[in-house]
Amino acid sequence: MSDTRPRLLLTQRQTLPVMQRIEQSFNISGVPEHKLTTRELLEGARAFQPQAILISTSLPLRHDDVLQLPDCVKIVATVSVGTDHLDIAALHARGIIVTNTPDVLTDCNADMAMLLMLAAARRAAEYTTLMRQGWGRGLAMDEMLGTRISGKRLGIVGMGRIGRAVARRARGFDMQVMYSNRRRLPADQEEGATYFSTVTDMLPHCDILSLHLPASPETDGMINADLLGRLPKGAIFINAARGALVDEDALIAALKSGQLAAAGLDVYRNEPNPDPRFLELPNVFLTPHVGSATTETRSDMGMLALDNVEAVLNGRGALTPVKN
Repeated sequence: MSDTRPRLLLTQRQTLPVMQRIEQSFNISGVPEHKLTTRELLEGARAFQPQAILISTSLPLRHDDVLQLPDCVKIVATVSVGTDHLDIAALHARGIIVTNTPDVLTDCNADMAMLLMLAAARRAAEYTTLMRQGWGRGLAMDEMLGTRISGKRLGIVGMGRIGRAVARRARGFDMQVMYSNRRRLPADQEEGATYFSTVTDMLPHCDILSLHLPASPETDGMINADLLGRLPKGAIFINAARGALVDEDALIAALKSGQLAAAGLDVYRNEPNPDPRFLELPNVFLTPHVGSATTETRSDMGMLALDNVEAVLNGRGALTPVKN
């Protein structure tokens, strides 16, 4: 008997609850042993003729790739909030619906920003290195001192869902929160933060700067030497958003010169092979793009992606469609 379940191309393994739902509700060609490359995705799509493709960040589908997708594909569901890995206009031109997974990862990404903030300010990378080397002696009262974040001035660039969640957490540390956004939010959404109409006006007031906006051609490299130079000397820089927002040469120079005291980074321009110079800097705390990496959040993301797939394939509207 032929399998009448909808055909889903799986580009990487998902969490156990999501995999159980996939295996029950969808016809798949198999579970990949590794995250597929774009070439492998296209080859698999031509061979399997799926109605839906489950994808995620770091697997790009650009214009020429989209043109090679078979006509049977009705939806590309990305298990992520970000969509900069997809050519949305090209997919829509093919009549393919695109969905993402907003909201469900807000808290985990905000938690990660706070982790990066604390780790960078309190020199966690250096402390861990010292412990792994054997420690072996007491530290002097003035040795390897970090910076407390309580009461500090936090500037948030991008006051969307995650930015607002970070502002709420920062209030628990009695931080003075400021934000810069394309437009000012209604007062009841500002989380007590002070609005600045431009990033340049906000930067001189920031002890800590945290990025929470999507990557786009307009924001590519927006954090450059000029902007970093406007921060107070010894500020701390946090990026749990997108690596493309940052001129990494300028960031590394600022960390070496002391313009920045430290940085906490979860994202990079060249993932999964970031600039090796970051590894040489003791004042940088690095994580491998894991802002949403909890069992709860990754499962919620996968489930929402599947909800979108089932809705579209059953003739209903997508729950979280991505527009041009």
